[in-house]
Parts: sequence; structure tokens; C-alpha cells
Amino acid sequence: MELRHLKYFLAVAEELNFTKASEKLFISQPPLSRQIAELEEELQAKLFIRNNKKVELTEAGKYFEKEIKTLFQNLELISAKTKKIAENVSGEFRIAYISSIYSAVISDLIKHLKKQFPYVNFKLFEISTAKQITALEQGKIEMGIIRSPVKSPKIKSDLWFKDGFSLVYNKKSVQIKSENDILQLKNETFVFFNKDYAPHYHEVLLELCAFYGFTPKIIHEANNINSIVQLVKNGLGISIVPSNIAKNNHDPEIGFVELKKVNLKTDVSIITSREDDSEITQSAVAFLLPQRP
Repeated sequence: MELRHLKYFLAVAEELNFTKASEKLFISQPPLSRQIAELEEELQAKLFIRNNKKVELTEAGKYFEKEIKTLFQNLELISAKTKKIAENVSGEFRIAYISSIYSAVISDLIKHLKKQFPYVNFKLFEISTAKQITALEQGKIEMGIIRSPVKSPKIKSDLWFKDGFSLVYNKKSVQIKSENDILQLKNETFVFFNKDYAPHYHEVLLELCAFYGFTPKIIHEANNINSIVQLVKNGLGISIVPSNIAKNNHDPEIGFVELKKVNLKTDVSIITSREDDSEITQSAVAFLLPQRP
């Protein structure tokens, strides 16, 4: 059974007249009759009742017509989806981000992209900066959101925003009124990012403590900003986190003090492949850049 058999059948079923159907299909009547006969033989079912006065569908023919119309509708949808996927470069777009980026912004990005590219499957991954750079170089993700710097000739980096730092503490365990009281915390237990997981960020936190005149007593380490904040909430230490986290956390048990005296910030950047000029990537970057937290 070939596609032409089905098209010929639908034409005859619609016209209920072999002459009109053949004219519609731009073929002569004998070949059309032959194709219908071949179809009936293959199905082992009579589809039409033919006599000198009229052509009618049999019960089997009526059922076959209904199913074939549904089949062709599905084929049209498949064709449209295939075309859309081809236009959108691929059927999958992978975005990685660091844990310290406020998730609502990422959620808004996905909603925005889904409206523009409804046939693309968008996937999100929470990955460290170092691993994002490697994944992008290897083509395992299409876009990343990291804390700079980036030292790769294969990657294009767009500054999204500059992020400051804030001390985070459990209000029941620690009493601190302002930035001026930070030195009194030198004997407190600190919770930091793991040095191997985020080496640059780890060094920045040590620089911050040095600026305020002490070396932190790091007892607990974690690979996720939310885990760090949770450890602080549980009274297991204090920490220094990006100010972006402080702006978006309203837990009454946790306090934040922004570190304004030190002129130290981190660049949060959007990274993409230098060879990627796809419409989806351009749309994603264009959406994020005006929305600086």
C-alpha cells in the first residue's frame, strides 16, 4: 500500500464519482479504477459499491475513509512540526545555570522561549561555572549562566549584571547590627562553597574576609547556594553569599548584611558558543540582558 493509493481513495470517496475524481487528480479513469482495485485487493475488503448510476461507500469504506482522513491530518501536523524544528535549529535547547541565580528569572525565560518556539524541548541544568564552560565547549549545552571570568576562545560572554556580597546568619545564633560588627565574627564557624567545585568564588570569599581583618574558620562546605543557606538557617554556621540571594530571600529566621565597604563584585555572565547564531540563542540572550536583577 502506497500513499498514492490513499490519496486516490479519498478523492473517489469525496466525489463518489470516478470521472470527477480522475479529473481532480489529473489522471485518466482506467488507472484510477486500477489503483482502487489494488487497494481493495490488498485490504481484502470492498470499499465502494459501483453501478451505472452511482458510486457508494460500503460500511468498510466509510470506516476506512474516516481513519485515513485522521491519518492525513496527523501527517500534516507531523510535517508542520518537522518544519518548525528545522527552522528552530534543533528540537532541544539546553540551558545551564549556577545555583546562586534567582530561579524566577530562569522560569520567566523558559516561558518566553516556549511562546516563541513551542516545538522545542527546553531543558534546565544546575551546573557549576567550570563544568558549564566545558559543557559548552563540547556542545552539551547551548547556553550557560555563570560567574566570570571565562577564558575560552570558543565562548562568547555577555555581562548580565555585577553582584555584590552579603553576610548571611541565623538571627537566633548570631547578634550583628551592621557591617562594622563583622570582625567580632572571626571565631564563628563558616560555611563556604567547596574549593574544588567553585575555586574562583572560594578565593573571592577569602579575600572578603581578609579585607575585614580575619581568616574564616571553614567547617562546612557545600556545592549549592541553597544548601549553604539551609545550613546557616539550621545554626551550623554563617556564610557570605551573593547579594542577589539576599534580595530574594525573605526567611524571617535569616538575616543579611550587605558588605558595602569592600569594592569587590563578581560578574554574572551569559555564555554561548561563538559559532552559535541560532534564533533561539539570540532570543534568550536578548530577553535576559534587559532584565538585570
